[in-house]
Amino acid sequence: MESDQMVSLTLLDLAVAYGLILFSIALARLRGVGQEGQMLWASVRMVLQLFAMGYLLHIVFSVDSPLPVLVMLLVMGAFSLQVIGGRIRNKMPRFYTVVGSSIFIGCGGATFLLCAAVVRYAPWYDPRYLIPLAGMIVGNSMNGASLAAERLASEMRERREEIEGALCLGATSRQASQSAVRSAFRAALMPTMNTMAAMGLVSLPGMMTGQILSGTDPVLAVRYQIAIMCAITAAVAVTSYLIVLQGCRHYFSAAHQLKVD
Repeated sequence: MESDQMVSLTLLDLAVAYGLILFSIALARLRGVGQEGQMLWASVRMVLQLFAMGYLLHIVFSVDSPLPVLVMLLVMGAFSLQVIGGRIRNKMPRFYTVVGSSIFIGCGGATFLLCAAVVRYAPWYDPRYLIPLAGMIVGNSMNGASLAAERLASEMRERREEIEGALCLGATSRQASQSAVRSAFRAALMPTMNTMAAMGLVSLPGMMTGQILSGTDPVLAVRYQIAIMCAITAAVAVTSYLIVLQGCRHYFSAAHQLKVD
């Protein structure tokens, strides 16, 4: 085997690796967590989705047209919305409209800026760049969006008396909900801040590792990783900010009355 060739993984190798997930599920069952079925289904879904995406990307990469690329991006956005909605039990009013529009603006804007102003590849729809970059931005933004939506709903319920008291004293809906909005936004940013703080020392990002394994100059791989992390941070911040901003407005009537049940 040449030293610059990637090591091939057989199905047996993947089976051994999958055993680590089964071990994790066994630990969850041992401690009575009660999420064994969800963990198993999530792992099966991951395997199926990755194999399907692999074959689909092989087809899309061979077609010189922006249409399949745009369709794939729309499907990725729709799936991200479905996954976020499935994680949250108590949803804010107009949940899918708020989260969907926020992801579209936040992730779409960050992806456009990264591709058009930083990477500057041609043509603009080149699936080898656009799909992986958009996937990383949307995928990382999902955690921030989930936390923003879930925390805002929780804060509005837990602070109901506090908010109604502020409204009775003459505060506007924006002033009364300021603490809840601030707490939700802070929670949404926390995972991204932790990731940035640990990157390079504790964790090695997949994109950079993959480029190095494929033979790319490590310095160039680091530059790409820095650029994508900047875009991810901006996407998480804008998406989460729009979720808490739009979501908070839907908790109040035009007369600044709280609508939490």
